[in-house]
Amino acid sequence: MTGRAARLPAYALFAALLASAGLPIYIHAPKFYVDEYGVSLTALGSVLFGLRLLDVVQDPALGWLAQKLRDRRGTAVTVAGAVMALAMLGLFAMPAPVAPVLWFALMLTLVFSAFSFLTICFYAQGVAKADSLPGAGHLTLARWRETGALLGVCLASVAPLVLGVGLDRPFAGFAVGFAILALCATVAMRGEWRAAVLPMESGFGTVLRDAQARRLLLIALVNAAPVAVTSTLFLFYVELALEAPGWEGPLLLLFFLAAAAAAPLWGILAERHGPRRVLLAAMALGIASFGGALLLGPGDVALFALVCLASGAVLGADLTLLPAMFASRMAQISPSAAEGFGLWSFVSKLTLAFAAVALLPALERAGLQTAAGTSSDTSISLLIWFYAGVPCALKLLAIALLASAKDVETS
Repeated sequence: MTGRAARLPAYALFAALLASAGLPIYIHAPKFYVDEYGVSLTALGSVLFGLRLLDVVQDPALGWLAQKLRDRRGTAVTVAGAVMALAMLGLFAMPAPVAPVLWFALMLTLVFSAFSFLTICFYAQGVAKADSLPGAGHLTLARWRETGALLGVCLASVAPLVLGVGLDRPFAGFAVGFAILALCATVAMRGEWRAAVLPMESGFGTVLRDAQARRLLLIALVNAAPVAVTSTLFLFYVELALEAPGWEGPLLLLFFLAAAAAAPLWGILAERHGPRRVLLAAMALGIASFGGALLLGPGDVALFALVCLASGAVLGADLTLLPAMFASRMAQISPSAAEGFGLWSFVSKLTLAFAAVALLPALERAGLQTAAGTSSDTSISLLIWFYAGVPCALKLLAIALLASAKDVETS
């Protein structure tokens, strides 16, 4: 592999950047603002839901903007990367200069707006890149991209917890590290934004009129919901249900390392047996492995580590195969792919919003307390069911949707 095809590591690095600004923020930011400023779970859940309502308009509009700026995409990406890095510094590295919940909302708006624009540009460019690769280009690129993303999630998820051992302000260290990663990833991808001249498309209607694309978007929406729930509640589950504070970092690392290690294997299996068949098998394994978390309680750290290992490996299939299937369909019906991945970005993040607005206030009303507070038995039981039971039920629905979509496959 030579020339532009040899620059796949740059895609992995950029994917790591985006992944660092996605799930880890939902894992760390709410608990950080609860512990640091005493912001209520209800207020944080409302802010996160409000940001996703903004995405109802913003993500499709950003997809349109990415398409309009296709000839100046490199410059646009540089600006968006700088905005995201500065907003991350504001979120974690400096004291809130105004009411903490307002500062939380403002900084997250900037982080997620830049994140959305960069994600749309990146995945749209990936469609053109995959078409230039030999063989099953979309699966080849997906292995590099999603493995890089999972490694980025690994580092970003555990960095504040690891830094907490030696730094007084671990989240500030995380924010600085994120800014450095943003600089490196932007430089590494410099030439790639000019890799192809992407044609103009007619807009979102091209994607939404296609039955396969609509089915893939619906499957993505439902299949992302279990990850949204577990990401929102992970730190609370380990601290309060398992009564194992201090184990959050190692368990997160184990979970995402398992996903990163398994992602290339799922890609290889998909090339041999078809992504739909392999993804269905992985989803079923996900229910079998993660359901065990329902039965755990105080002190069951070793058993939960096994759950993290198995369910993390299954996550590698979710994050690798569905984007590859969608990208393959976009290559057929909407080669620019910007509008398509504007919709993809929207449905992916919508699940995180609903998880926050539905679950966090309910747990607070049930008596869940963090830090020095004492949680009620009812709230702990509810936390366990929310964390492990709800994702399994949602995964069953995703399996049913994918099983019924027999024409959904990569080419």
